[in-house]
Parts: sequence; structure tokens; C-alpha cells
Amino acid sequence: MAPRSWTTRLVYSLGLGLMLSSGPALLSLETAAVQAQQAVPRLVRQGYSRLGDNQVDAAVDIFERAVKQYPNLVEAKLGLAIAYRRLGRDQAAWNTYQEVLSQEPDNRLALKTVGLLGGFRPEWQAPGIEALDRFLSLEPGDVDARAQRALLYGYQGRFQESLADYEVVLQQNPSADVLLGSAQIYTYSGDFVRGLELFNRYQSGGGTIKDNALIAYARALRGSGNPVQAAQILEGQLGGDLNEQGVQIRSELAQAYLDAGRPVEAMTVLEPLRNIPSARLPLARALNEIGQDQGLPELVQEAAALYRNELQNNPNPNGSLLREAADVLSGSPADRPFALDLYRRLAQQLPADRVVALRILVLESQLGQVDSAQLGQRLASLVSPLPAGRAEQRALAQALVPLEPRPELLPVYQQLLNSGVDVPFLNFRIAQLAIERNDFASAEVALAAYQSTAAGAKDLAPQLLYAEIERRLGRFEDSANRYIAVLNTGTSDQEVQLAALQGLAGIRLSQGRPDEAIGLYDRLLATNPTDLKLLLARTSIAYNADLATKAEAQSVVSRWLQQRPGQTTPELYTLVGSLPAEREWEDLYQALAANDPTYRPVQVRLVETVALRNRSQARALVDRLTRQAQAFSPNRAEPFLLEADLSEALNDTSRATKAYEAALVREPASIEVLSAFGGYRFRRRQLPEAESLYTQVLSYRPTDLGAQQSLAELAAAQGRKIDALVQFDDLRRSGGNSGNASLRMRQIQEDFLKQRGFQPAWERF
Repeated sequence: MAPRSWTTRLVYSLGLGLMLSSGPALLSLETAAVQAQQAVPRLVRQGYSRLGDNQVDAAVDIFERAVKQYPNLVEAKLGLAIAYRRLGRDQAAWNTYQEVLSQEPDNRLALKTVGLLGGFRPEWQAPGIEALDRFLSLEPGDVDARAQRALLYGYQGRFQESLADYEVVLQQNPSADVLLGSAQIYTYSGDFVRGLELFNRYQSGGGTIKDNALIAYARALRGSGNPVQAAQILEGQLGGDLNEQGVQIRSELAQAYLDAGRPVEAMTVLEPLRNIPSARLPLARALNEIGQDQGLPELVQEAAALYRNELQNNPNPNGSLLREAADVLSGSPADRPFALDLYRRLAQQLPADRVVALRILVLESQLGQVDSAQLGQRLASLVSPLPAGRAEQRALAQALVPLEPRPELLPVYQQLLNSGVDVPFLNFRIAQLAIERNDFASAEVALAAYQSTAAGAKDLAPQLLYAEIERRLGRFEDSANRYIAVLNTGTSDQEVQLAALQGLAGIRLSQGRPDEAIGLYDRLLATNPTDLKLLLARTSIAYNADLATKAEAQSVVSRWLQQRPGQTTPELYTLVGSLPAEREWEDLYQALAANDPTYRPVQVRLVETVALRNRSQARALVDRLTRQAQAFSPNRAEPFLLEADLSEALNDTSRATKAYEAALVREPASIEVLSAFGGYRFRRRQLPEAESLYTQVLSYRPTDLGAQQSLAELAAAQGRKIDALVQFDDLRRSGGNSGNASLRMRQIQEDFLKQRGFQPAWERF
């Protein structure tokens, strides 16, 4: 299932006022410049003398005359730039330092001061970073310059680079200003634990957190599991002013209220921000947070609209706005194409950023623009080897979260968690992969790890996986009760509601109660009439229960293909795999098989379709698909199960039998392999062999409903009608597939009576 509130929540630090002072190192450079002016014209020396006496106004007059008289003299321009900066004439200082650098690109004072000035205006940040890059190539040990570059990176939303610089600076006995700045950048990057640690370190050194830093401190507290204290701090700062700081306080307070379980108050505190253009981004952040957490799509949509408005009013948005808007909009299926465009624009600014490249790849996958093989190849190049930096590892983990789990990502998830990356939802992904392997013990360990975190403790999604484990163990009623319990929580999270209702429908279908399953989907469709995925799922159930015709089912598939060209969903695979092979759908089968080479029913339909026109090509296709599957999972049973299914589709029983035997050698205790092989033996009327395989299933999983039903049917097929009646009666009493069990008992009793010359009572009227 797709993540919701666990998706990336980066809030960027522009406008927080984290400006470094000029610092002693910069003053020493300026002093050195003053002292070095012995070989320059007398007028220039006079200007530096006035600077030395702190007569800055007089120095400006002298240097302006000197620059006119000596237009190519760097020393004159440098003195004028220093004087402008000391007077607070930032634009004039900026322009003059640029002139210095055009003549002397390696002038250390100009480079460092441009880096300092880069923090004064958003449009100066990128050139400020470039100046500090050059300065640090000349003076790699300058801690002040590295700290300033880290700050500018943070302003730009380039947290990976920012935190890489801070990791170096924080090892050098940093100043209080650097501690405070780093605490805020770590917090806004999402590393709340580290941010709070640095805030505490700053306070232990005698520092007082105030103004904008207090907002970041509250966020660090909230993100570290203390939203009540965060709310208390922000309430103390709340006033009637809706200036920049007042807006930020309300936005952050709303999110603190939300985490403290006070969503109504969260919405109330945001109300004054509506219709204020300068409050668009803070309001959008808070609304998106509340909407995602509470499962309220209307708030998520309102946040998306605010981001779109902000982008429309900023025709040349900086990287931080592009990234923030893309991160949020990518969480909404309707806004994903637009988010993809934003990430691609960001990639033009940051072509070497592999996290941005990963975000693009994930969206392309979700939009059906890349098939499974291409996805795997590009993923491998982006996640291996893992980056060494903690910040980039965390950003990479956050980018992986929205992607549905793939087996080859399991070691990546584990490496990231082992390295200390604080992205708890990776445990959920590990649990999903473990369930796919029927490794339920590992799945439960991973789920427990997720639930032990602040995010996991309030998330209902783990209950859906526990229900799936129970379903796979054949404990259908336990699974159904868990789904019902989730629905009874009254959650407003529509995604959880949908997943629970779909899961419950699946259980009712497995219990032979298709009418109830369809009723659940009708309930969903009543509130989501345009949801094609729901319609696909309902149609699949109805078709398999003979409650919908082939034409009706095909029309639903055609409707999806017309309205969602190129996009796939599990429900589409299920319905297409259920329908018989159609010649005109060969291209569809090809596309679906390329996108997901692990879904066997669609692969079977593809082979059947090719066989209709050329059996030799179909056999070659079986060889190719089998080789691809073996390359994807070389030591697993799945490729051999695929080979068996495809061979059976071509009526190549010898190859199918050998493939099942090979699968069983690789996973002798696999319920899936034993059940599939048992079904094959049953279809081949090799009844004793089938009975032996299903008996093995029950030895591993005594409650497996499918095996119990199959053994009852085998007993009936072999003429042991009394045994079959007993077994179906046990199924009926246990609640497992009770409707079908009752029907089969009636049919067996009817056959039994007819064999003895009796007419059943229900046929006499």
C-alpha cells in the first residue's frame, strides 16, 4: 500500500534569519587588507587609514574618488567594498566585490565576504555558495567559511551538502552561532533527534533560544515525540500579528496540536492565515500535514492548490521551493505528473543529485512510464553503493519510501536502518517483503520495530499487514475480525478504510461468500463512484463468481486503458489474468508482463495468445520468460512455478511436471509450491499424488483452508463420499467457506442418494 503521512516532510529554512555575523576571521582579512596598502597611491592609503580609524563615511568618499581616478586598481575597489559593507549598504558592497572578483577571482577577502552576503538575500545564495566553494579550495581549513556554506546550502534546501559541511564543522569546537544555525538546519532537514541534541548543546553553553530559532526548537521537540512541550512553547509566542514570524508560529503550532491529538485546535489556529498571500507556504505545509495525518484528501488538495499558486507567482522558483512543492504534490496521484515536471526542473539545477534522480524514477514508475526491468536497472545505479554521508542516506531512504517494495531493495532497507537512518517506515517495507516470502516471523519483528516508533505507534497500516499474515495462515475469521476492528476505529484515513474494506472483501471471497465481497465493493463505489481501481476489483470478483459476463469485464478493462493509458495497478492485473486470452490484447499482455514479470496469470495469457498464431514462438517465449525470471530470483521457486504454469498452458505436461519438481527441491516446505503442485496433480487426475501434496500442506499449516477444501474434493473425486461429507461439514462448522461447503455437501448427498435409488427430498416438489 502507498505511504501517506510517512512521506517526506521537508520544510525549508528561507527567511528564518540565521545570518552569521562577520566574525573575527573576516575582520582579520579586512585588517590585513588595510595593513597591506603601502605600495598603492596615496589617496587609496588615506581611504584605508579612515577605515582603520572607523571613519567609514569619510572612507567611502575617498574610495569612490579613488576608483574613478584608478578604475583598474583592485585595492581601491576592495577598500570601497569593505566600507560599503560596514555601512550596511549591502547591494553596493555586493556589486563592488563582484568587480573585485572579475579582476582577481581568487581574492580571499572578496570570496569570503560574498559568501557572507549570500545569506542576506535569496538570489545571492547560489553565487554565495560558489564563492565559498572557491574560497575553501584555497583555504580548506577555514571553519567559518565552511559553516557559512553549510548555512547557505540549508537555505537552498540542499540539506545533504549542508549537513556534510556541518559534520566537519561540529567536530571543531564550533561557536554558539554555528551550533544554533546547525540545530535549525538539522531540524528542518527532518533529523529531529540530531537537531534537538544541538539545541540542547547550545543551551548548555549558556545560549538562549528565541525568535525564529524558537520555532525550529519547537519542531525538533515535536519531531522527537514531545508535541505537548512544543505546543506550550509556541503558545507563549502566539500573538495577533501576522508578520512572517507570526505566520510561521501558527503553522508550526497547528502541526504540534495535530501531533498532540488536537486536530480541531490545529485547524482553528490556521484560520487567520487563509487568503493571506505571504502565508501560502506555511499554510500549505500545515494543511498537508493535517490532511495526510487525518486522511482528509480535501485538505491535501487545498495544500496542493496553494503550492500551485505559489509557483504561478514565482516564474523562476529557487531549488528549495521546487523541491518542497514536488515532495508534497508527489503524494497526490492527481498531482504526480506536475510533481514529476517540478523534479525534472530541479534536476536541471542539480544534475548530480541522485536523490532527485530517485524521486523522478519513483514517479515515473507510479505513472507507468518505466517498466520493471528499466526500474530495476536504474534503481541499482542509484542505491548502490549507498552514500557515505548520513544526510544523503536519510534523503535516499525517504525517497525510497513511496516506491512499492521490491525484493532487491531488501538489503538496501536493512543497510540504511543498520546505519542509523531514522526513517521508520523502512521497517514496514521489510515486513511487506517478508510476507511475500511467507516469512511471517521476520515480518512480525519488522512490524514491531515500526510500531515502537512515534510514527508507527499511531499508524493503523501495520494492522493491515497482520490481517494479511492471518489470511495467509488460513485464519480467515481472525483476519476478517482484524479488518473489522480497523474499520471500527472510526479512522478518517480514507486509504486505510479502503485497504481494510478491500481486505475484508478478499476474506469473504475466500470464504465462498462472493455476494458479501461484492457488497463491500458496492459500499466503496457508492462513495467513490469514479474510482476505476475499485471497479476493476469488483468486476474481477463478480466475473469469477459468474455474476458478470466476459463482455462486461472486458469493457471495464477497456475503460481503464482509455482513461489511464500506460498506467497499471494490481487490480488491473487480477482482472486481465482472470479473463481468457484474447488475440487483440497481446500488446496489453506484453506491456503488463514487462512492467511486472512476477505476475504469472498475465504471463500465461501472453503465452496462450502467442500460441494461437505460432506455437513455436510460444515455446521460445516460455524459454525467454523463464530465463528472465530465473535471473531475477535465481535461488527461489518462483521461476519454476512460472515455467510450470506456462508449460501447462501449452499442454507440455512433461516440462510442467519437471518444473514443479524443481520448485519443490528449492523450497520443499513452501505452502505455495505444495499447493500449486497439488492443484496441477488434481487437474491431471493424479489424485493420490495430489492428496499427498495437500496433506503436506496441512502438516505445515493445519488451518490452511485451501488445502482442506482440496482434500475434501479429492475424497469426493475418489468416491469416498462419507469422508468428503465429514470434511466439508468441518469446513462449514469452522466458518471457512461455509456457503460453498454447504452447497458441496448438498451435491454430494444428492449424488449419494441417487446412487442408491432414492430421490432427494428437495427434488420432490
